[in-house]
Amino acid sequence: MEEDCMSSDNDYYYHDEEDDRDSLNGLQGVEDDLTSRNDGGSSTKVITRESLLAAQKEDLRRIMDLLSLKEHHARTLLIYYRWDVEKVLAVLVEKGKDRLFAEAGVIVVENPNPCSSSSSFDCGICMEEKSAREVTVMDCGHYFCNDCWTEHFIVQINEGHSRCIRCMAYKCNTICDEAKVRNLVSQRDLDLAEKFDRFLLESYIEDNKRVKWCPSVPHCGNAIRVDDDEFCEVECACGEQFCFSCSYEAHSPCSCHMWELWSKKCQDESETVNWITVNTKPCPKCHKPVEKNGGCNLVVCVCGQAFCWICGGATGKEHTWSSIAGHSCGRYKEDHENKTERAKRDLWRYMHYHNRYKAHTDSYMLEAKLKETMQEKISKLEERESTFKDFSWVTNGLYRLFRSRRVLSYSYPFAYYMFGDVLFKNEMTEKEREIKQNLFEDQQQQLEANVEKLSSCLEEPFDGYDEDKVKEIRMKIMTLTGIVDNLCRKMYECIENDLLGALQHTIHIIAPYKSKGLEKASELPYWWDTQSQTSEGNGVTGSCQPSSNLDNREDSACSSRKRARGGTLGGDRYFDLNLPADMINNS
Repeated sequence: MEEDCMSSDNDYYYHDEEDDRDSLNGLQGVEDDLTSRNDGGSSTKVITRESLLAAQKEDLRRIMDLLSLKEHHARTLLIYYRWDVEKVLAVLVEKGKDRLFAEAGVIVVENPNPCSSSSSFDCGICMEEKSAREVTVMDCGHYFCNDCWTEHFIVQINEGHSRCIRCMAYKCNTICDEAKVRNLVSQRDLDLAEKFDRFLLESYIEDNKRVKWCPSVPHCGNAIRVDDDEFCEVECACGEQFCFSCSYEAHSPCSCHMWELWSKKCQDESETVNWITVNTKPCPKCHKPVEKNGGCNLVVCVCGQAFCWICGGATGKEHTWSSIAGHSCGRYKEDHENKTERAKRDLWRYMHYHNRYKAHTDSYMLEAKLKETMQEKISKLEERESTFKDFSWVTNGLYRLFRSRRVLSYSYPFAYYMFGDVLFKNEMTEKEREIKQNLFEDQQQQLEANVEKLSSCLEEPFDGYDEDKVKEIRMKIMTLTGIVDNLCRKMYECIENDLLGALQHTIHIIAPYKSKGLEKASELPYWWDTQSQTSEGNGVTGSCQPSSNLDNREDSACSSRKRARGGTLGGDRYFDLNLPADMINNS
């Protein structure tokens, strides 16, 4: 099988847009229910519709307790610092509380209400006289009439600025109290107030660097929160596996930038287009690409237009040994031949890596069918009166085959960019590049050879073998499983330390190697303090009933049942997160 995998480019190469799209999506979702799980606690959490509010409340409570703030002030701080509690604490220590609040637009000093000493006053926006009941004062002390505030809030919400609506006063940086915004807007447009609440709720995901929407299609409605390294690959509860950093499919050992370039190259056939661009010239009349099939530089398009191959200018159809009729473009440009040869060389190099990437992707898809056959083989072995009672060596070998095949497949796009001129041309000398490429390819070939051996052993009909033969196959699979795991780990160490770690001018980070497969995110529990729901200016709230089995905790449990989309968020409202925010008004 090793020889088949290393066949010539022409044996494998074909470039079809649908096949490339299948290749890019092919490795996604096959391992959904095949991956063994880590025994320890999960460092990634699934945020569902029900637990989103609880996750937000958790961070809000930390800031509220630490800085003795109201909830809308705490939310303003966290939105400004992208829901990074550690960043808020770091700024607090470095700059102090006053600078922390001022930069985020938080005013916690109670300003006297000017409306309490006067029955009427003039609005500074519309210049009309208003009664005290028609006036709203913000934390900064600025006051305007309710109509002007409402128009301001409506404009800001429709423009997508719901998370940080600032005071209308000139050069005032204060963020308006969300409770007052909600109160005024709901009197004019209940749906818009609903949209405002939704924006505030989803800011925990949209503005949080440690939380990302699951990119599943159709969308499962979940988000993923990571507690440790954000450069990782995760698996949602729906089975979708993706890179947390870029939200593309899991692609290590490629960095996010490498995978983005490779995906684009495979999807739009950019290398083929590049070769056509270099080796053809557009006709000056019909603009179709024309390829020269002879040595003469007078080219005639199928439309009948004659033009000069050297400069692309239109000419007559006659020429002599020294000139073309009706045209002269000066000296022949020598760099054109060099450019053509370079384009051909780049295309063949791309074909080399693409063929192997495609071959291992196809093998992965075909090997995924082994799951059903393995279950049948195990069932047959269990029915026999055999000394073997534990067949975990079969499933472990199968899981290892899937994971190592993925690593092997993505290692070719990595090598294409690591040892090419696109990203790291000035990072290594030619000698250094050659040494590092040989080191990497040696490890890659060792991994490839053992992966093919493991695949061959798993495909054997060992359910029909005798006891001794089964024992022999068992030892082979167990040995190869350990060898492949070790080779994958060594390849990652080589990439992280010797290749990417040695770069001086650019930084490329890859997700760490997971021997047991991608960690499946656990569901975030949704508990929060019931007292915070009734606090003044509480903003986004939820309806919960106290639980009787919380062991003296001040938390309460909230029902996980989905609720109908009717009413307001402040009044027991749950939103369907499958719908984008801008569709609320159309619902």
